[in-house]
Amino acid sequence: MLDFPTWRKVWLWLVTALCVLAALPSLLSATSIRWPDVLPQPMVNLGLDLAGGSHILLEADAGQVAAQRLENMEENVRNTMRSAEPRIRIGDVSTRDGRLSFVLDDPSQIDRARELLLPSINGTGLVREWDLAVEDGNRMILTPTAEGIDQAVSDAMESATEVVRKRIDELGTREPTIIRQGETRIVVQVPGLQDPDQLKALLGQTAKLEFKLVDQSALPSDVQQGLAPPGSEIFAYADTSDFAGTSVAVRRLGGIRGDNLTGAQQSFDPQTNEPVVNIQFDSDGGRRFAKLTTENVGKPFAIILDDTVLSAPNINEPIRGGTAQISGGFSVETANQLAISLRSGALPVDLAVIEERTVGPDLGADSIKRGMLAMGVGSLLVIFLMIASYGRFGVYATVALVINVAMLLGIMAALSTTLTLPGIAGFVLTIGAAVDANVLINERIREERKRGRRVIAAVENGYNEASRAIYDANITNFIAGVLLFLFGSGPIRGFAVVLIIGLFTSVFTAVTLTRMWVAGWLRKSKPKDIVL
Repeated sequence: MLDFPTWRKVWLWLVTALCVLAALPSLLSATSIRWPDVLPQPMVNLGLDLAGGSHILLEADAGQVAAQRLENMEENVRNTMRSAEPRIRIGDVSTRDGRLSFVLDDPSQIDRARELLLPSINGTGLVREWDLAVEDGNRMILTPTAEGIDQAVSDAMESATEVVRKRIDELGTREPTIIRQGETRIVVQVPGLQDPDQLKALLGQTAKLEFKLVDQSALPSDVQQGLAPPGSEIFAYADTSDFAGTSVAVRRLGGIRGDNLTGAQQSFDPQTNEPVVNIQFDSDGGRRFAKLTTENVGKPFAIILDDTVLSAPNINEPIRGGTAQISGGFSVETANQLAISLRSGALPVDLAVIEERTVGPDLGADSIKRGMLAMGVGSLLVIFLMIASYGRFGVYATVALVINVAMLLGIMAALSTTLTLPGIAGFVLTIGAAVDANVLINERIREERKRGRRVIAAVENGYNEASRAIYDANITNFIAGVLLFLFGSGPIRGFAVVLIIGLFTSVFTAVTLTRMWVAGWLRKSKPKDIVL
């Protein structure tokens, strides 16, 4: 009981001091005292309900996912049949009614074509993605399954959620809440951002970048009427382009998408000094881009962003090295925004803002004030009761309680966690749990003294026996907190974070620190009796 070697004392005080110091920047932020800039500044982030901010609800178009899958399958079929040895020639390709059909020139190649398409039909998961049928002996029909579409929508939403998270992180905003709601919706909450316009502009941009060859066989008169040659499609020029108000026909297949981008930075054109975006491809994208430009020197190719043509320059020479430049009448702000979107990746599906709210900081300030008032009044009542009931041991419990709150705040600051309104409730609950541990210990010591045990034996047995009950209770609370964190969302997770961290700090302060203090007092004073 009295065996607390010097190294252990130093270790316990060092841990305590570090946690308390980590809490100081957050505590001083509410005062006029300034924390030195040269020192680390861990801060507790306030959630949307405390700091105010922007709330946006995004919804995806599931039909767009199905259409994109159909186009990808068409390109895959064409490439597979073209690269087969010997080549399998197909024609009369159609994507009507949400299914892909094509005719084989040689009906005897049906079985061979089916074998080549089996990997694409079955997919990489446990879900069969396409049904394959043969009509009239030479027409193959690929129909997407409902399970395959559902899986594609789910995968697209997971990717979209991650892209949204990356884009918001680029803004430098801490601890946003980004969660899926239902099958096709994403909830975005960004604390501290009072103007949601920038957020909407960033999240509303799909950033789907494509490089496609211009169809030079298309007649300008037909293009302006919306008529494209077979195998081509029409895109309008961006409003910032020199050709705004006109359109251009491009080859639907065979281009390059921006999926292989590894970087994008806003820069300036050295000749015109206009804002541009410099992009870098990975090795595969750089190789494909070099191949495209090498095989089409002298031909125009369109740079398409979100179904809008930014520009359609001629390929004067092969572009190697995996780098390219995008221009399109950008301002510095729009170029930087596009660079952020491209760096974070293209959204696999368009997201529309269907709900937005701006939460002011006044409500959060009032919540913090009331929460602190409740915690302060509760703490004072608990302190008075503990000292009145247990004397010196009550003082130890009171000091441990104060340190417990500071340590909890410091650990949250060091981990950059977010404090929400339910988190304040978690603080109050932590105070009760910490005091409860000391009550169990003190009552157990009182029982041991009534049984006639000597002071040191009573204190040692009291701590040992009460600790078992304390650990059992905290383990069950820890399991509950983990489940709340795993299956909860938003405010529930905020409560769970405070609860879990508070369990560790409560046990550390209420059991370990008070035991060290009591052991030091007993060793120094050697009292004949204790008042409890």
